Amino acid sequence: MRFTTSFLDEIRARLPISEVVAPRVAWDRRKSQPAKGDFWACCPFHQEKTPSFHADDRRGRYHCFSCGASGDHFRFLVETEGVSFPEAVERLAGQAGLPMPAPDPQAEKREARKKSLGEVVELACRYFEEMLRLPSSQAARDYVAKRRLRKETIAEFRIGYAPDARDGLKKHLLAQGIDEASMVEAGLILKPEDGRASYDRFRNRLIVPIEDERGRVVAFGGRTIDPHREPKYLNSPETPLFYKSAVLFNLHRARKPAHDTGSVVVVEGYLDAIAVYQSGIASVVATLGTAFTEEQMTRLWRLASEPVVCFDGDAAGTAAAHRAIDRILPLLKSGLSFNFAFLPPGMDPDDLIAKGGREALMAELQKALPLFDVLWERETAAARIDTPERKAALEKRIEDLVATIADGLVSRRYRQAYRVRLSELFWQQTRGSQGPREGRARRSARDGDETPALRTVPGFKVEEATTLERAVLGLCVSFPQLFEQHYERLQAIPFVSGDFDSFKEELHRVVIDRDSDAVSALYEDLDPKFFDVLHEVHASVLSRVRDSAERRRSLWADQPILKFHPPEHFVESYLELLLDHLELRSMRNELNHDVAAADGDIDPATEARILELSREVNRRAEEVARRERDLAEAARIIRLEFEAATGGEAADRTAV
Repeated sequence: MRFTTSFLDEIRARLPISEVVAPRVAWDRRKSQPAKGDFWACCPFHQEKTPSFHADDRRGRYHCFSCGASGDHFRFLVETEGVSFPEAVERLAGQAGLPMPAPDPQAEKREARKKSLGEVVELACRYFEEMLRLPSSQAARDYVAKRRLRKETIAEFRIGYAPDARDGLKKHLLAQGIDEASMVEAGLILKPEDGRASYDRFRNRLIVPIEDERGRVVAFGGRTIDPHREPKYLNSPETPLFYKSAVLFNLHRARKPAHDTGSVVVVEGYLDAIAVYQSGIASVVATLGTAFTEEQMTRLWRLASEPVVCFDGDAAGTAAAHRAIDRILPLLKSGLSFNFAFLPPGMDPDDLIAKGGREALMAELQKALPLFDVLWERETAAARIDTPERKAALEKRIEDLVATIADGLVSRRYRQAYRVRLSELFWQQTRGSQGPREGRARRSARDGDETPALRTVPGFKVEEATTLERAVLGLCVSFPQLFEQHYERLQAIPFVSGDFDSFKEELHRVVIDRDSDAVSALYEDLDPKFFDVLHEVHASVLSRVRDSAERRRSLWADQPILKFHPPEHFVESYLELLLDHLELRSMRNELNHDVAAADGDIDPATEARILELSREVNRRAEEVARRERDLAEAARIIRLEFEAATGGEAADRTAV
């Protein structure tokens, strides 16, 4: 059975090649970068000890740099399992959730027809390019100059012009031997039903070719030159070549820079995308003004794990973001989400670049908020919670939204984090709190309310100890799934601050022990000290401050690495390192306390115990120092990747 190119392309688009290869290899965790679709392993085709086999999700290819084996999804199954090509296609289609095409004697004819239509739109593209160069097209060139499009940009995007003539393109294509039916099918001309002569779809418009993921022209977008003509933007209709819901403008150019930087920017229109590209940000795509679809989201996640959606900073842009969130929620998966950047009111990307250059746009992109925060702001910004019923209604609304997330792990994480935020929000409203307050925990530690045994430990610094504890609790609030995962270890570590120690237990009640209880009923049972500590360790996350820059300054005060959006596995390693430090602190305190208690009169048994404890402290200190060095190097790489993705230098050079 022969398979159409489009069917094979759809399998490749839906199914990351890493998922095809994974059953046959063990990924090297140090070398692989899952967030960038970049995986390394020992080659399944020959014996080796050092990983030289590379699977690239962005390109849909694998390659071994040692033995030279390479190919795509289908070749991998054929080579590793000895199946035939049709068998490989059938298996991968099932894995991708695509039904196999039924035997169709017309399929080959349709594929040939698509190829023929592709030639038609290519001829049209060349015609539009030529028209822009004619002396009679000065108005179009003036508009190009107004949009500040450089000559090389016009050539790269093959921008053209459709003259203000009824059938200029039609006559040109007829002269090339193209029949009228093909022009209609390609969406280039319109044929009235009343029998009148057909005419060009695009007239007196700047023309931007729309290309598929291989760079082939499949459709056109036209921007009117006449300020009084509507609609302002006109796109080709859907055709056998062009499925609007699956296309991302500039995808083929953005793929490699997105792979290199691990980031992609999504704007609303093709002219904005061209302006962003021209400014030097190559990893940019546009949605052609359509609502986000599952196909578009899948393709975006193939480019980057957390694309940045850049909306205009007006009511329409905010509404578009909110609509996008509702469509994205059901598809969220571990490690895959979206961030949202809202531009200043009345500005679109092109305006911002014109006013402040690439740096102005990058500054706004760096303020992008996670989907999680944008959803929280949407639901709480104007919510009335002054009665028990209204509190319960808000909680129910958020619970229902979180329930739409199909991935159980992600849904649970959202629910845990929102429970903490809701408890804080309800507490603030009920108690009439006005923003962050100085927590009792901080006063307690400063005033000497530490663990009594530590008062006798020589050289013990209370403030230094509580700073470390505050950082740990801040991570626990931001990442409740890590708090749950490491709770037993955390519980076994004595904290200096009694309020910090109690906070661990209360936090466990909110997100784990009583997770089936409504927050609107639970929050009043919590010790008021819980909210004092909550303010202190992570007030920035819980507050409803609209200024994202201010929120981030607070969040990164004690943990600057969070500034660079590290992957979750790094955050977990960071938390584990902080716990290592806390455990090592306890061991040292125990050793110092025993030495001080001996007061110089040490019997052999006590001396042996102190020596053994001393050796263990030294061994553990060396291990922690090694892990800290490794993590510092990982943090350095994360910081450099962040700078590459955002096009600038990070403000804080200290990563951990």
